[in-house]
Amino acid sequence: MKELAGVYGVSYPTIRGRLDRVIEHLRSALAARPVDPMAELLADLVEKGEVTPRAARIVLELHRKRMQTKEA
Repeated sequence: MKELAGVYGVSYPTIRGRLDRVIEHLRSALAARPVDPMAELLADLVEKGEVTPRAARIVLELHRKRMQTKEA
């Protein structure tokens, strides 16, 4: 991914964010459910360099756990 970042002239977190977004879209398509707006927001923040990929994953996991708790 570092090499891709260099080739495209963007930062590593930008590449990671884009990859995470592609992965999320694929998961959503496979599960036949809408894309999670929180995941989209976090991916955008990672791409802009405002949040690290690790922090975004932690926030997303906490968000999803909380949503599951509310549904139960």
